[in-house]
Amino acid sequence: MYPVSTFSELSVREALLNAVAHRDYRHPGSIFVRQYSRRVEVVSPGGLPAGITVQNILYKQNPRNRRLADSFARCGLVERAGQGANRIYEECVSQGKPLPDFTHTDEYQVALTLYGEVADDGFLQVLHRLRDENIDATTTQDLLVFDSVRRGERVPRELKPWLRRLVDLRVLEPVGRGGGTRYVFAQRFLPSGSAARIESVRPVSRKIHKELLLRHVLTKSTIGAKFEEFQQLLPDVGRVQIQRLMRELRDEGLIESRGETKAVRWFAAANVAIPGSENRQNSRSSS
Repeated sequence: MYPVSTFSELSVREALLNAVAHRDYRHPGSIFVRQYSRRVEVVSPGGLPAGITVQNILYKQNPRNRRLADSFARCGLVERAGQGANRIYEECVSQGKPLPDFTHTDEYQVALTLYGEVADDGFLQVLHRLRDENIDATTTQDLLVFDSVRRGERVPRELKPWLRRLVDLRVLEPVGRGGGTRYVFAQRFLPSGSAARIESVRPVSRKIHKELLLRHVLTKSTIGAKFEEFQQLLPDVGRVQIQRLMRELRDEGLIESRGETKAVRWFAAANVAIPGSENRQNSRSSS
């Protein structure tokens, strides 16, 4: 739906400028750029500067060749010295691609791989809907929170302030309680029929699985939900287990099935609301 080039000119340019500006010139080796059909690799001599690791590369700066980096900024080759890594990460996430890969970086080289294939087209639609609503969630940290939620991974501790802000903006919604809380994109941002990717804090409880299934059925109140959609929603849960969860929801009077065999569709029972919506409504009424 949203065309994205295989290789982002911005990401590749920043990767090359970083390689030239921050390489260790005490080593006589060359910078290597290898282009494949679905990835670009940039390898420069010498490891990362002192104090910089793959884990803190977005938060700490220690230019190895400060004058060279400042010269690039003054020439307009980069917007601000020290922001190259941030821009690469932002570009990868905003295009729905995997994060930059520094797996092969060691004390002798900095090896960066940029992947060109879009990992999740539905996620691109979410980002476009955010822009349509003029929601300001474009910082590096915002995008990294989105990427963690999209991939079903735990949001790192250092990103929790941005996670809370996105929840306050009602871009993300919590599912579950206490230490088992997980997060999903608010339903209004999700493409029709898509599965909400969630942050994984610990193994998902049966209760949370049922809540996610019920939420999805409620969003399909008019046309009903197909079983294939539940498998997309819970890709790590087996078919038989999903069937058991659906039977439990039906026995609890929350959902009902219409049709037979492959044509069956699931609908919410009358007067069933989205889990947690009553609490949100009450909080808005009392404010």
